[in-house]
This record gives sequence, structure tokens and C-alpha cells, in this order.
Amino acid sequence: MKKTFLFRFATAGLLTVALSASVISCKKKEDPPAPNTVVNVVVNNGYSTLATLVTNAGLVPTLNGTGPFTVFAPSNAAFTGVTAPTGAALTNLLTYHVISGQGLTAAQVIGLSNGNLIKVTMANGDSVFVKASNAGGVFVNGIQVTTPNLTGTNGVVHGIGRILVPPAGNIVQTAQSVTGGPAAFDSLVKAVVRVSTGATGADNILDVLSNTNALTVFAPTNQAFADLFATAGFPFRQINEIPVDLLRTVLRHHVVTARAFSNDLANGNLGMANGSNATVAGVGTAAITIDGSGTVFNNVPAGIVGTNIMARNGVVHVISKVLIP
Repeated sequence: MKKTFLFRFATAGLLTVALSASVISCKKKEDPPAPNTVVNVVVNNGYSTLATLVTNAGLVPTLNGTGPFTVFAPSNAAFTGVTAPTGAALTNLLTYHVISGQGLTAAQVIGLSNGNLIKVTMANGDSVFVKASNAGGVFVNGIQVTTPNLTGTNGVVHGIGRILVPPAGNIVQTAQSVTGGPAAFDSLVKAVVRVSTGATGADNILDVLSNTNALTVFAPTNQAFADLFATAGFPFRQINEIPVDLLRTVLRHHVVTARAFSNDLANGNLGMANGSNATVAGVGTAAITIDGSGTVFNNVPAGIVGTNIMARNGVVHVISKVLIP
């Protein structure tokens, strides 16, 4: 009897240990730790508008995948007043914020750029331009990374304060896409077409702005042209009255023959495509200006009121006055 009791006790003990191990094993199989993917990083760090759009676009399974990914995440404030696209356009917009196949920290981006402007292909097939250094930080299309290195299991998220908008076309097509109203570019496009009709080579500014790579255009709005024509000292009242050679010189005074994002601008002279200088001031403040050399008509510098509009062959900055050389 004593041996039987001991045997039963030992058997019961072994069964208890086995059952406990089985329960623990089941719990481990049933409750694995959730992977902290870039989607979760976006959600957990307060980028709720971006997270909603990623869900709406059906991109959650993709961004929960193996990756690795580098995601540039616009803040909620970046979407204020913006009507998000739908369908394929939304997917195109969101994937323009993703580098697929690389999970790059800020230090790695700095190592790749080393202070130079480098071209990077995004998941939608379009390119962004990155400039990064230890002293200046990381900029994408001239937009600064403000919250770097939010690391997940399948990539890295970097917070930015503006939306990266894919290019709508070349510089002329980009200007043509904004029409109607004082903030549009109808007048600028009209001026470009006028000086280019029948012109060849470098005089065909329409062709230059459409097909030359790596340009910067300071684009006056319709209101800027209206203000110019309302200036008493200016001898013309509409674009068609301006002599073509003069108008061509004025238009070239708005073009830089290099790609210059807002973070590339510095106070002082800026060489323009007509051979003369414009003057940039206020860099580092909220009121950056650019002024032509024709002080009779430019008593107040032009405000740079919109920056870093991407085109396939350059970048456009919006200005509030026409620059007179």
C-alpha cells in the first residue's frame, strides 16, 4: 500500500507539471508579442491622420510586411485644410512618403547625403531630393525632418511638418495645374507662352521650362501681375503690351539654373538666368523675401509665400511680386 500511494503521488505530480508546462506552452503560442511595425509606430506616436489615410488606402498589410521601410510621416497639422485624394491618387500620395527596401536612420541618411542633394526613388516610383548633414539635419524636398528615428521592427519613421506632394509634371505643367483666382499662375503661363511663340533655342522659354532639368522658378501669382500693372510708374497695363524682349528678360529674372529648395537659400545675391542678381533676405525667419534690382517698381521685396512645390524637372517657389531686373 505504501509503495502504491507513493507511486500515485509521484504520477500525480508529474501530471501536474506536465499540464502546467502545457498551459504555459499554449499561452506562448496563443499570445505572441505583437510586432511593432511602422504602422504601429505611426499610430503610437500621434500621427492619427496619416494612420487613417493608410487604412483607407488599404496599405496596412503592405506596411506591416517584412520591409524594411523608411516612412516620412506628416504631422496631423500638416493635413489641416487639405482635402485628401481618394483611390489611386491617395495610394500615390502615401507611397511617395515611403522608401521600400531600406530602413534608414537619420545618421544613415546623413552618411548617404554628406551635405549634398541626392535623389531617392520612393515606393510610388517618383523621386524625392534629400539633403542631410550633422549641422543642418535632414531635409526631404526642402522639408525638415523634425522627429527622427522612431524605430519599428520593420523600419524607421521620421516625422515631418508638411506633406510631400508628388510632382504633377514639368514646371510649366505644374504652373498650368493651378488656375483661376489671385493665387494661381495664369498670368505667368500667358507670359511664358507669349515670349515663346515662334522662338527657338534658349529664347523659347516654354521649351526650356518644360524640358531642362534641375531648375528653380520663383513664380509670381496672378495678383502679383495685377499689382505690377496697377503701379503708376510701370508703363504697361497688360502682358500683351510688354515688348517681347523685355518680357523675356523679366521672366528669366525669375529662374535659377539649379535646383534650390528653401533650405538651400541664403541671404544675399542669387544669380538668375538673365545674368543679373536677385537679393534674398530673411532666411531663418518666417518672412523670407526676394527682390529684383529694378527698385523703381520693387519698392517692397516679394514675399516667398509658398515653397518647395515639386516638378519633375525642378522646384517652384511662389512669390507675391513680379521681380523687375
